[in-house]
Order: sequence, then C-alpha cells, then structure tokens
Amino acid sequence: MSDNPSFILEKPLSLKYEDRPVPKLQNDRDVIVDVKWTGICGSDVHYWQHGRIAHFVVEKPMVLGHESSGIVKEVGSAVTNVKVGDRVAMEPGQPCRHCKQCKSGNYNLCPDMAFAATPPYDGTICRYYRIPGDFCYKLPDSMTLEEGAVVEPLAVGVHITKQAGIRPGQSVVVFGAGPVGLLCMAVAKAYGADIVVAVDVNEERLQFAKKYAATHAFTPSRSESPEESAARIIKECGLEAGSDAAIDASGAEVCIQTAQYVVRNGGTYVQGGMGKPDINYPIMAMCTKELTTKGSFRYSHGDYSDAVGLVAHGRVSVKELISKKVKFEEAEQAFEDTKAAKGIKYLIAGPSS
Repeated sequence: MSDNPSFILEKPLSLKYEDRPVPKLQNDRDVIVDVKWTGICGSDVHYWQHGRIAHFVVEKPMVLGHESSGIVKEVGSAVTNVKVGDRVAMEPGQPCRHCKQCKSGNYNLCPDMAFAATPPYDGTICRYYRIPGDFCYKLPDSMTLEEGAVVEPLAVGVHITKQAGIRPGQSVVVFGAGPVGLLCMAVAKAYGADIVVAVDVNEERLQFAKKYAATHAFTPSRSESPEESAARIIKECGLEAGSDAAIDASGAEVCIQTAQYVVRNGGTYVQGGMGKPDINYPIMAMCTKELTTKGSFRYSHGDYSDAVGLVAHGRVSVKELISKKVKFEEAEQAFEDTKAAKGIKYLIAGPSS
C-alpha cells in the first residue's frame, strides 16, 4: 500500500518528494503516528549539504526529519500510554533495550540506536511513521502540536543542562544562540540559574536571546584571544571568579577554547555543539582549574518527559522560537531558508490528506 508522501534526501544536494509504503505495526507495542509538524534540525541540513556526519554516511535515499509531533492513528494491543486520536510528541530514536547502556538508562549511548534521519534510518517528514508506543509522549490540552514538534530540541537542551548540573543561584555561559543554545538558556533559567550569559557573533540572535532567556548578551571580538574574551565576559557580566558552568552549543573552536577560561575553578564544562572532529584545546586551563568536562549527546531517560513538563507548566516557552510554518510542498524552500540562517526554527506541516 502506498499513500505515504515523504520528503527525501536522494543524495547530497538533491531533495525530492516520493510516495513511500505506509508503515505497519511490527509488534504489539508499536504505534503508527499521523505526522502533523516537523522542525528542521541542523543535522538535516548538514546531511543535505554534505551527505554525512562523522561516520554516518547517506548511501541510499533517506526520509529527512526527526523533530516531530502528530496524532496517533493506530496502536498495538499492548500499548497503554496512548490511544488512537491522542496528540503526541515523538521521541525519534529506538535503542536496542538490551545492552549495558540501555539497561543503565543511558540509551542515547546505545551502539545499536536506530535514530530517525540518521543513515540508514528514515526520518519523519512523511504522512505516517511507526514508533514504539513508549516513545510517544501525550501532549496536554494546553500544548499545541507545533509546540510538540519543538519538544525534541528542548529535550536536547534538557539533557545538556542536566549534564551541567545547573542548580538555583548558579551562573552559566552558553556559547551559541541557535535553537539548542537558546533552549539551554531557557532550561538553565527554569532550573534556577541567576545569571545566564548568551555568547554569539550574530547580533540579531543575541538580541533575541536577551528577550527570550538570557540575562546578559556578549559579542566577542574577532581580534581578541580566547583568554581576553573570557576575561571580558567575566567582568562585564558580573561573574566574579568565573561562571559555575559553561555550555558550548556552537561547535566553534574559539568558543570551546574561551569556555575553558570563563569557568571558575572547580566548575563544569559541557560540550553540546558539534564542529570539527579535532581542535586545539587549552588542556592546561582544564587541568589546573580541575574542571568537570562532559560531552552531551541527544537525550536519555526522563529528558523527553521533562521537556514536555517544562512547556506544559509554563516554565519554558517554545512558541517564540518558531519563525515560520510552511506547507509540506514548501519543504525544500524551508531547508534553503534554514541554511541561510533566516529565523530560528522552521516547521514543516505533514502532507495534506
């Protein structure tokens, strides 16, 4: 049966629409979702432009998208958390559930993770998508389906902020005011941070960050060293001996370097952004300051439900991040606009019936 219009990355720089088979339940815990909204992620754009991220290589046509919400169309007999007609946010990774990482709750580190729109697995910019029932999160009546699509990047921000261990009264410097950086700022504020500093070279995004969640905005100078930038951040943002934590959501080498100098002795640094595989790193600063340094990858146990809860209870707002909503047929132009950094987050509607 074919009635599943899908937005396909055929090969690098080549996008097309294609009718794919309608997915079927494969076990009694599966759910079929009628996808209503999907956000465009930087990884989608990267695969489109380059055909690969690290060792994940596009070798055959792949449906794009993984930031989605929709309405449950069909449920397996053992599914109890959602029912037909429920509006849900869709967590797009399916771990093996059996390895050591999965059993410890760190299923984001599962070596056999099947993640939507990560080769060789298809994504969610389509009409119907099959997903495990327990990876669907019912949206309360107070949340729209559009907000439900932004739960995915918010869950990334939740995981990063948890890795940073943000507590009430603390300070955090976030490098990069793109969608994930902005959401890290919002989550940090919701977790009680008193000082949230946004760092970016894009003045428009900095101004948005200041209105959205940041208490301070900082524009680094291209002529100053990472140490000089850090010293200026500390002085201008009232960080005294340095910030309690720093988060990089940019992947830029200079930001990663600056972060090591901006964190106080004994503070925490989290790498959330992805950039070059190898960089020059100020290891002496990290060592002599006894920084706790962590990576952060996608999201894990509890992050998605926490993200839904933050929005549902009004602690984090995501509506402001939605720059534009487009029809399914306008997906390619939305990708072009996202690549050109027009706005913060574009949402693509599901195919019309």
